[in-house]
Amino acid sequence: MADNVTSLFRSTAAHSPSMAALTREGGDGAGPVDFCIPCNPYFPTPAMFDDMSARLRDIITYYPSSADTITAELCSLLQLPPQCVAMGNGSTELITWIDHLLVRESLAIPVPTFGRWTDQPMETGKRVDMFPLQESSGFALDLAQYAEFIRARGTRVAVICNPNNPDGGFLHKHAIVQFMDAMADLDLIVIDESFLEFADAEAEPSVVQEAMLRPNVIVLRSLGKNFGLHGIRFGYLVANPALAGRVRSMLPKWNLNSFAEHVVFMLKEHGAEYAQSLQQVRRDRLDMASQLSSLPGLTVYPSQGNFLFVRLPVGAEGTVVRDRMLTEHRILVRECGNKIGSSSRFLRLVVRPQVDVRRLVSGLEQVLYGTSRRGAAVPELGNGTSYSSGTAAVDRLVSETNGSGMRGLAAQAVGAGGPGPSAPGTGTGVPLPAAASAVPAGAGVGMPMPTAAQVGQMGHVGQLGQVGQGQMGQIGQMGQQQMPQSVPQPVPQPAPQPVPQPAPQPMAAPAPPLAPAAQAPVPAPAPVPAPAPVPAPAPVPMPAATGPTPPGVPARGGLTAAQVRGTNGLSPAPATGWPGAQAWPNAAGMGQAG
Repeated sequence: MADNVTSLFRSTAAHSPSMAALTREGGDGAGPVDFCIPCNPYFPTPAMFDDMSARLRDIITYYPSSADTITAELCSLLQLPPQCVAMGNGSTELITWIDHLLVRESLAIPVPTFGRWTDQPMETGKRVDMFPLQESSGFALDLAQYAEFIRARGTRVAVICNPNNPDGGFLHKHAIVQFMDAMADLDLIVIDESFLEFADAEAEPSVVQEAMLRPNVIVLRSLGKNFGLHGIRFGYLVANPALAGRVRSMLPKWNLNSFAEHVVFMLKEHGAEYAQSLQQVRRDRLDMASQLSSLPGLTVYPSQGNFLFVRLPVGAEGTVVRDRMLTEHRILVRECGNKIGSSSRFLRLVVRPQVDVRRLVSGLEQVLYGTSRRGAAVPELGNGTSYSSGTAAVDRLVSETNGSGMRGLAAQAVGAGGPGPSAPGTGTGVPLPAAASAVPAGAGVGMPMPTAAQVGQMGHVGQLGQVGQGQMGQIGQMGQQQMPQSVPQPVPQPAPQPVPQPAPQPMAAPAPPLAPAAQAPVPAPAPVPAPAPVPAPAPVPMPAATGPTPPGVPARGGLTAAQVRGTNGLSPAPATGWPGAQAWPNAAGMGQAG
């Protein structure tokens, strides 16, 4: 298996290999322990699986009922009006139809996030405005800055994932409702609540009731993740009858399979077991966060999903950790180098029972530290030495499907410093050497974001360039394209012309450009700094308060998205520190003040 691990991951541009592929490759008919696919490990119950097994012949032999029949049963359980619901063959099918039917020209999405929200619109030629979540603030989504970004870009569709995948960041219901009010003039707002069933920061966190009353809001919900049945492929959306009906009218007649129907009709008899499974996942999240936090140098970010986002210690490269965990310990982890806005320094680890977590921690100890915890045993990759899954993101995005102007802006993303062989591949987790410090802020690990005053000047965040030997480009490096008139743009200053007259007067006719050496002996009445030729890259100090966290240093001590959630979600967070930091005592997202 070891010889083919890298090729398995390389062949999947946006995701990890399927469990079926890994099982076949293992040769023994057994798959690895799965910390990659975000499923509920406690549902369905063994008795439910026995029931499905006993009915397998009938389930797979006959056509299912119509989608209307299955939707009506689901709505009776959820207490939702069927005319406001559309069920799909997985949430990905619904995302596809939302893009085709309701996204006309542009879509905004915070990154890193679920890959289909970035890839799907680009595949149909839409402009995707990616709002980078800052590692220095723990990947927290500041809704006020996000709203400013949307206004500055003129984006027509906005997406919020709550909790967000892969970091598990959570926004309170009242903050999202205020955002929907502020963005009432947009074509569409999508609130993706695929993992909201696992959250416990708020008693009633969903905005489905508010969505049904608004003309431009869709709430997306998953069933496969909650019920631990990704293979069945079923999910649903909630919106006002006009929006929901428009999507429903385009879906195939039998887009829901017989397994989906069987599970939906079983749920009314197993509601108590389902609720217990969610409670157990939340308890396991606390335990797993505690155990992972004991590993030296590993940063664990607060999460309200059924997964934890972790940053590897300094010196560790995610693709190497992933491959060794799989080949040496038969454990599958999600390395996040191919998520736009992330890098190979990050893993997303699904919450699992304690017995599996102990095996995970033991494997990570051996892979990261060898026989001791004094230093990382996993080397960092140099340029061109191996395959980083970050390459897949570049290969996927530098294509003809990303709308007009793609190539020019992609060139700008790396043009400032020139894509030379010394430029490190950002997606490989290589620390920035001193000579590479001239790379603009934002090229570092963890997607640092400009200051609030610079938000309006963000270009098309999705424009990437390839740096070095096919390694990850500057994910999140923003092209400086023309913005609306209300946003000031930097104006290049003309080079001073050699004017010997002492008295001020209008500039004479422009002279031919002079070489830098020819400007030195020209006397001037007052010393004016002249623009120097483009120098070789020189170290540029990073801002201490707002810049990216240096490689290997926990993002502000590991206190992350949860601290900002103490605000109402629409007021910008202070430049330094977080409000109510004492209210967030643990890394599992528990104990939040409502």
